[in-house]
Amino acid sequence: MNSLFELTNQTAIITGGSRGLGEQMATTLGEAGANIVICSRNLEQCTNTAAKLQAKGINVLALPCDVSKKEDIDHVISKAIEKFGTIDILINNSGTSWMAPFLEYPEDKWDKVLDVNLKGSFLFSQAVAKKMAEQKHGKIINVSSVTAFSGTSPQLLDAIAYNTSKGALITLTKELAIKLAPYNIQVNAIAPGFFPTKITTVLENHKKLITARIPAGRLGELNDLDGIILLLSGGASDYITGQIIAIDGGLSSTL
Repeated sequence: MNSLFELTNQTAIITGGSRGLGEQMATTLGEAGANIVICSRNLEQCTNTAAKLQAKGINVLALPCDVSKKEDIDHVISKAIEKFGTIDILINNSGTSWMAPFLEYPEDKWDKVLDVNLKGSFLFSQAVAKKMAEQKHGKIINVSSVTAFSGTSPQLLDAIAYNTSKGALITLTKELAIKLAPYNIQVNAIAPGFFPTKITTVLENHKKLITARIPAGRLGELNDLDGIILLLSGGASDYITGQIIAIDGGLSSTL
């Protein structure tokens, strides 16, 4: 049974892996035996997180990367293979948002959010899949959001570019699952609900309102991701692909 979740000698890249959900996923996979590569635009933050992982005995590489730039992605992949030899798992977790009313939403902010959240996931998946196809195995996990499943009241979350990008990421997941299945690469997405991370600053003003709508009666905690990430990263999910799994305490079931 343990072999279904065994990740020893496998290498996982986690974009945006220096904080919040990304740091939690990096820690979980590292504790399961994987070599970890974390990357983000903030190298100092990545280095600090890498030190925490190394203190746990995890093999880790921290690198700078703007996921909207192909040359940055290629650099990360090259360094990861140079150090660890393979790339077995990719988690497209890098994300950004911008809050503004739709009628006043700036074009440049729309472009920025879509570049990071959607284009970045496409580019990183494409580059990594080339390596995974040579190996004849691989796992790609996209981080969508429960906000992708329906429209959101502007009083709660006025972030149309973020919500749109996360919805498009679901379609990208299904497309990649089909395109990459012949290479034994499984592509799935998780759709977290409301977790207390830096990007969900909306929680500060609407915590009671949000919690009241969640059947489980609470916000997500970082360790609520551990089980699903282990499942989708290991051999237990070899026949699971193209799926979108909500981790939201039942919130999406009420939509």
